[in-house]
Amino acid sequence: MYNPKSLKAEEFISNEEILATLAYADAHKNNVALIDEIIEKAKKCKGLTHREAMILLDCEIPEKNAEIFALAEQIKKDFYGNRIVMFAPLYLSNYCVNGCVYCPYHAINKHIPRKKLTQEEIAKEVIALQDMGHKRLAIESGEDPVNNPIEYILESIKTIYSIKHKNGAIRRVNVNIAATTVENYRKLKEAGIGTYILFQETYHKESYEKLHPKGPKHNYAYHTEAMDRAMEGGIDDVGLGVLFGLERYRYEFAGLLMHAEHLEAVHGVGPHTISVPRIRRADDIDPSVFDNGINDDTFAKIVACIRIAVPYTGMIMSTRESKECREKVIHYGISQISGGSKTSVGGYDTPEAKDEDSSQFEVSDNRTLDEVVRWLMQMGYIPSFCTACYREGRTGDRFMALCKNMQIHNCCLPNALMTLKEYLIDYASPETRKIGEELIKKELNNIPKDKVREICNDNLHKIEQGSRDFRF
Repeated sequence: MYNPKSLKAEEFISNEEILATLAYADAHKNNVALIDEIIEKAKKCKGLTHREAMILLDCEIPEKNAEIFALAEQIKKDFYGNRIVMFAPLYLSNYCVNGCVYCPYHAINKHIPRKKLTQEEIAKEVIALQDMGHKRLAIESGEDPVNNPIEYILESIKTIYSIKHKNGAIRRVNVNIAATTVENYRKLKEAGIGTYILFQETYHKESYEKLHPKGPKHNYAYHTEAMDRAMEGGIDDVGLGVLFGLERYRYEFAGLLMHAEHLEAVHGVGPHTISVPRIRRADDIDPSVFDNGINDDTFAKIVACIRIAVPYTGMIMSTRESKECREKVIHYGISQISGGSKTSVGGYDTPEAKDEDSSQFEVSDNRTLDEVVRWLMQMGYIPSFCTACYREGRTGDRFMALCKNMQIHNCCLPNALMTLKEYLIDYASPETRKIGEELIKKELNNIPKDKVREICNDNLHKIEQGSRDFRF
């Protein structure tokens, strides 16, 4: 039985409910009156149910699809403005005991070089990332209780936060590691992590078990229920995601939104972020083996419909996607992107090393952070290195209360401008700095409150004089 308030995976992600949703959407995908009703509801910015969102995703009427994309873009602007938060992944170790057939880190792969960073090597990676200008990291690690125990992760987080190089500092560490216990989630919380991220990979239980034939990740229920344990352990912000291409995208879309509904129903707080990765080529992984790949148009529609259905969530797109795809999709709901990313262990401090030797997947956007920042600004976006909400305690229900009332941007815009100013002075190329200074001057006028604008402008001058880390 489908029950979003249940703590059992197969009840809040009900196969029967998903199949019924797919059938319902297929029957009503060209029902103009119903589609108009759903669009009107969505305009209130309170979100949609998984069934309502599925109808929009399946809609085949060109003029209605144009309305859907336009609405997604407007909702994104209403909640997040024209800011794009920047981050980078940091791979700590590719030792793994699981058998995931889509990931080159799987235990059966005997020719991929295995590597685990020492704390000294982590410090070098962090300095390299700071010298690029990054302030926010997402740490990644394979699941291996011997090589990558929770103590190693905790020590690594401590090391990352401790490194101050020139004007650099990592101010927020998000964590993407395997499902674990409530006790371990409490330890991560105490370590000061930002968001706990865990991709479901697929919500189709039968496919999930086939794709994860061995290792602790084979346990579908334990993995799917991880976010509930994380929240029980005190972690306020969690991030969902599926790996599009493993299973039929319509099934995954429904499951993803049901998971968001479950978190709202049980904890009163939905996902802080939703990621939308697509499967990519890697060491011994050929994406053509998986016959559920989606094209860029479908991908854009998925992003738009997630934004409409879950308007408050941050949406993440990584360097898995090409510059062209990112340019196409970013308007429809993306609020966070990575830049200058390396998906290999030790890839930042030793860039001359062959990335494909130990990388988790091929990076499609190989531009430097400076190039990505300049590109965003040329499109009218504000690259933001802000971590203020996390550091000011605006997490969980406190963040959501501000976000759902569309008030979060009142502090986000000045914070974005101040952190961009830091980047321009400390790390940007002359061309990027010139474009950025003009953008800041223009965007200052968009801060609605006179007093906030005055303080922000004063802080911008102080940053020019050498001060750092102002925040509202």
